[in-house]
This record gives sequence, C-alpha cells and structure tokens, in this order.
Amino acid sequence: MNSRSLLAGLLLASAVMPAPAQVPAPSASRACLPAVEAGWVRLPPMSMPMLAGFATVRNDCPAPVTVVSVSSPAFGAVELHESTVVGGVSRMRAVPRLRIEAGETVVLEPGGLHLMLMQPVSMPKAGDRIEMVLTLDDGRQVRSRWQARAGGPH
Repeated sequence: MNSRSLLAGLLLASAVMPAPAQVPAPSASRACLPAVEAGWVRLPPMSMPMLAGFATVRNDCPAPVTVVSVSSPAFGAVELHESTVVGGVSRMRAVPRLRIEAGETVVLEPGGLHLMLMQPVSMPKAGDRIEMVLTLDDGRQVRSRWQARAGGPH
C-alpha cells in the first residue's frame, strides 16, 4: 500500500467514525452551593432534649436550590420548622423542603424558620462549634459549623 492510499484510507475512516464522547463539564449551577452564615445554636437554661438553631442561608447561585434535610453528628434528629401566629395563637410546623431561589437569602431566626435539634448526643457548652449538614435535593451537601450560645445571637 502506498502512502497516498494509506492517507486516503485514514481520511475516509476519520470522516465516518463518530467523534469520541465528550464528558460534560459540571454546570456552574451544579458546582455552586449556597452559603450558611452566622449559624448558632441556642443553649437552654437547663438540660433539655431539644434545642434550636438559627442562621442565614444565602443562595448566590444562578439556579434555585432546595434543602430537603438537615443533620448533625451532635443530634439524633434535626428538623426544619416554622413558627407562625394564626388567630393570635403561635403554631409550629415541620417544613419538609426549603426552596431558595437564585439570589435569595433565607433567615432562620427565633419566631420564624428555625432548626429543631433533638436528642443531643451530649449537651453542648457555650462556645462549642457544632457541625450541621444541609442536604440538597440533588444529593449535594453544605457543611458548616454553628456556635453554641446562651441567650441570643452575638
């Protein structure tokens, strides 16, 4: 086979062969995670089986994110709750999912959205840093450390 025949064969083969599969790069929205800021856990005046957690969750991502669960190695169970006043009566209900729109900030605060931290492994002390893990609906996780405090935010 001469060099012209070989070259022609290679050109023909490359023209009919499919291009190699490209692995898509992760999209900017998939790579982007919301930020948890100023997280803190309110310490009760006496040992109790339930505490509350508060923070600011900022979604600077180009797409909405949805928090579907929260966990912590320091607690047996963590739930997102919302306190509301209906007809002059304060009520608290579990919130199964928290959608945070692109560019939106959600504040977890006393009297509103907050975390109920149940079954503490051991009672935290003021100044302790407690790991919290927010799990998104696509399985990604946002890890942060929240400070244990007596009273309110400082």
